[in-house]
Amino acid sequence: MVTGVLLKHESDSSYVIIRHNIRTYQSGGVVEVVKGSHRAENEIKTFQECQTSSDRLEGWRYFSEITSLAPGTDPVEATRLRQADLEIREFKALEHTTPIER
Repeated sequence: MVTGVLLKHESDSSYVIIRHNIRTYQSGGVVEVVKGSHRAENEIKTFQECQTSSDRLEGWRYFSEITSLAPGTDPVEATRLRQADLEIREFKALEHTTPIER
């Protein structure tokens, strides 16, 4: 993507904003579901600006990823659905791996 140019799918797609800890790899779950990558970036900046210094020092950060969930989905429900989707993808990936022969 060229800097400053949004592709149509980026402005029309939904994004989940996820809180995670870069030190412990612990997930804080989905904190919001928004429409458009620009809005997601702005919301991440807002979360970062409101974050306490001790929270940041502990390793808590925010990132976004594209999702099929509707903007405004309850964060608890979005976290549950995202986790279920991750488990399905992991299971499918494991099904397609071949065992190592010894």
